[in-house]
Amino acid sequence: MRAIKTRGISEGTGKGELIILKEPFGFYGNIDPKTGIIIEKGNPLEGVCIKDKIFVFPNGKGSTVGSYVIYGLKKNGVAPSAIINLETETIVATGVILAGIPCVDKPDENIIETLKDGDVVEVDGDKGEIRIL
Repeated sequence: MRAIKTRGISEGTGKGELIILKEPFGFYGNIDPKTGIIIEKGNPLEGVCIKDKIFVFPNGKGSTVGSYVIYGLKKNGVAPSAIINLETETIVATGVILAGIPCVDKPDENIIETLKDGDVVEVDGDKGEIRIL
């Protein structure tokens, strides 16, 4: 097992397969909060469900309503197990904290380039660590 140091944003641990988006993501209007499926037209992950996955994207973008969309994903049982960002901005940080979704950022390496979709990891928001399983 290999561990990557990060900064913890939201407490808890989450385990699952990685789903990696190499561009910023906005939750408002780009994901169905009832299904967890990305609906943004032209998004490389359009049609993909993030439920129980470790969702990796560089940073968030867009409306502050995105925080409530993240909360809605959790409330509807279709949230990711955890979120990893290169840098978490306030919209995503607020959403994951409200929803209780583990989240980390600022990994010691550019995981968007070194890890791949389907890799299984555990995110530990308490310790600020990504464990590659």
